[in-house]
Amino acid sequence: MTKDSSAPKQQKATASDVAKLAGVSKWTVSRAFTPGASVSGKAQKKVLAAAAELGYRPNLLARSLTKKNTHIIGVAIDELKNPHSMKMLDAATKELQARGYMALLLNITEGENYQAVMAMADQLQVDGILFLGNILTDELFAVAHSLHHIPFVQVCRNNSDQREIDVVNIDGYRAGQDIAALLLAEGYQRFGYMKGPDTESAQLMRLEGYSDALGKAGRQLDTLLIAGHYDRKLGFETMQHYLQTTAPQNRVEALFCENDILALGALEALRSQDNGHSLAIVGFDDIDEADSASWQLTTYSQQLDKLMTEALNRLIDSESDELGDWRKGELKVRRSHLKRS
Repeated sequence: MTKDSSAPKQQKATASDVAKLAGVSKWTVSRAFTPGASVSGKAQKKVLAAAAELGYRPNLLARSLTKKNTHIIGVAIDELKNPHSMKMLDAATKELQARGYMALLLNITEGENYQAVMAMADQLQVDGILFLGNILTDELFAVAHSLHHIPFVQVCRNNSDQREIDVVNIDGYRAGQDIAALLLAEGYQRFGYMKGPDTESAQLMRLEGYSDALGKAGRQLDTLLIAGHYDRKLGFETMQHYLQTTAPQNRVEALFCENDILALGALEALRSQDNGHSLAIVGFDDIDEADSASWQLTTYSQQLDKLMTEALNRLIDSESDELGDWRKGELKVRRSHLKRS
């Protein structure tokens, strides 16, 4: 049966249509759908019945624009292939929806046109922008500051002191210290660290905390490996190259990887060598796969729900709790930090 293209398209019901059917004014219809507005119970009942009959839904976006508040938050994110990015996005959108806000996803993966993406957020009059774990390059920072008085908060990454931006991040320095203490307690003598991008470590502070804690215990960071990107394959290749070019007796005994993706790649490389030598591996982020029976990756959870609550308190309500529990992550002790000969 073919569809008759000449048939008139059904038009959406308007507030005027509802008012006419209910026998009330258009303003009464508006008040009936506005929480806390003054409207009699009888009138509201008539409006809701008419709306249901006509299939009417109020245009919340249009109403928000008239109040200079759209209840839309731009969520800027990159590294979408990284499972931790998905965890951040999940935590952010759940918290936004619980507050009655919608998320506008802004993919600002490296190489994309930042200007166009951020301009779209500006044109849609978002109430704020949440940067999730992004490295704010000079270009991206300049674009963000060119917007028309849109507040923004950065989560899960630090920034240089020269930049005026609200940052919500766990105490990465303390996290690095905690991981060093865990590995030192196992009696290891030689220690390594695997970075992703070779950016300023101060953006995360994990390396500083780790290295300083080793130094205070009379040890040192013996090897720094740089994968170049947060990519599982690169983590595998970096670890594989290290194993192939370093004699077993000269290798580190414990390796702290900057995130779980790199750690899983390193563990895969260790398994592929089958030479009877194993390193202790610790990751960071506590992605879902870390807890699998196959990997049992010891890692560090950033407790994203607490971070997002604090970030949105600042972005939406202009409230902050500088000493809150959101600054404390949680060490997830499993089995990958135990060296097996």
